[in-house]
Amino acid sequence: MGKPLRPIQMAVIGAPHGIKGELRVKPHTGDLLALADYGPLYDEAGNRYDVVDIRPAKNMVVVRFRQVNDRNMAEELNGTVLFVDRSVLPDDLEEGEFYHADLIDLPVRDEQGELLGHVSAFHDFGGGDIMEVALGSGKTVLVPFNREAVPVVDLENGVIGIDRLAAGLEESEAGETGEDFNPASRPRGPKDAGGNR
Repeated sequence: MGKPLRPIQMAVIGAPHGIKGELRVKPHTGDLLALADYGPLYDEAGNRYDVVDIRPAKNMVVVRFRQVNDRNMAEELNGTVLFVDRSVLPDDLEEGEFYHADLIDLPVRDEQGELLGHVSAFHDFGGGDIMEVALGSGKTVLVPFNREAVPVVDLENGVIGIDRLAAGLEESEAGETGEDFNPASRPRGPKDAGGNR
């Protein structure tokens, strides 16, 4: 098949494990061992990785790929992101579950139906999924991908609906941080960090 046309990130390769080319891998699958169920994996350059052996190791798995034969090769792969094509993933998702690849490029509209832009990417910085929206102006904004900020995900009609206020794109009547906000006051913390201690 070659490089996936609609790549879905499945795992990230970590450090080598032992001297025979095995690798620690962090899967993005519900069942860690399911990483081997999707067929060949590919990196961003289109290089193929076939899982020959996989076993659990705490919150990761230890994997032996057919293409990796020694520790030197394994060390070079540390940090490599692995993908499969969207076509190999099942479509029987539960309500409220989506593949990010299915949402990329969909138009984004606000609660009044005004077109704001389109979905350009998804990120996870540790606090949950963040949807990046490319606005018509050329700028991008980051929106929490939750039911409050993104109440409508309509794949059938191909549209994403956001709530401007919950998405942080509009200030409330009381101001973005509440009625007691005083822009002249400095935040608490050490003075050398800009605080008022």
